[in-house]
Amino acid sequence: MLDLRKLRYFLTVAEELHFGRAALRLHLAQPPLTRQISALESELGFRLFDRTSRTVTLTAQGRHFLPYARAVLDQASLTEVIAGKLAAGTAGQLALGYASSIALSDLFSQTIQAFAQRFPDVQLTLVESASSSLYSQVIDGRIDIGMSRLLPESGQTEVQVLSLGGEPLVAALSSDNPLASQDEVTLAELSAHPLIQFPADYGSGLNESIEHLYRRNGLPMRPGPSGRQITSIIALVAAGRGVALVPQCTKTLAKKGVTYRPLADPEACAQLLILTRTQGRSLLVEAFMGVVDELLRER
Repeated sequence: MLDLRKLRYFLTVAEELHFGRAALRLHLAQPPLTRQISALESELGFRLFDRTSRTVTLTAQGRHFLPYARAVLDQASLTEVIAGKLAAGTAGQLALGYASSIALSDLFSQTIQAFAQRFPDVQLTLVESASSSLYSQVIDGRIDIGMSRLLPESGQTEVQVLSLGGEPLVAALSSDNPLASQDEVTLAELSAHPLIQFPADYGSGLNESIEHLYRRNGLPMRPGPSGRQITSIIALVAAGRGVALVPQCTKTLAKKGVTYRPLADPEACAQLLILTRTQGRSLLVEAFMGVVDELLRER
């Protein structure tokens, strides 16, 4: 393997075309520099310089070799920089899983933007997934962080849960639904209409919150069609296939034919949770959590 130090000596002499000036730049005496260049030429099997008592010029092989030597040194410098950033937790890879409805929240977009601006050398992978699967993905390492609406089972110790609070639920109604003309709607009024949700086998944390809300109020749920994306649910509402209960951030989907109305129940909300492994949290995970904490304090 070529000695990076010798390559650096070669590059300096090639730039100066003078051994004396190159030696001064390298803080070396000239004889040791000359010996190092001769040793590099022996390793390579060809001369790099034509030398006379007055001039130093690159040989044809030296000119051809020069850009490759420079590229090796540049890559070595970059490698050293990246290694330092990896050690400091400012570079690397971070996988973030999230429930589809969370992607519409301001906190989600602001956190992603702030983190990417602060840590440009981190490759951030975003994975949309049902809340129920985020827990297992965090445990087995497929993702580093999960943004979920579903609490893990009580008693588990493998995942640390940070609650960012509840987001109010609003009713998504077809604009020609009589309820759309009201300032707010009650859950009892909604229970008379088919309820559009994520599929029962999807593992939606939002579904669980809504079903708990109906049970708490002793109200029946009229099953309606289902959609696997929050956008699909809103499209079904616009088509008049039923009503939906969605996080307040969904109002950013201003689809024609859909009206959003607040619920009369102030406790109707969807949780926003961050899941991380309890043991062995990386520096990048800690950095991400730091960004979240700063944004929360600014609110």
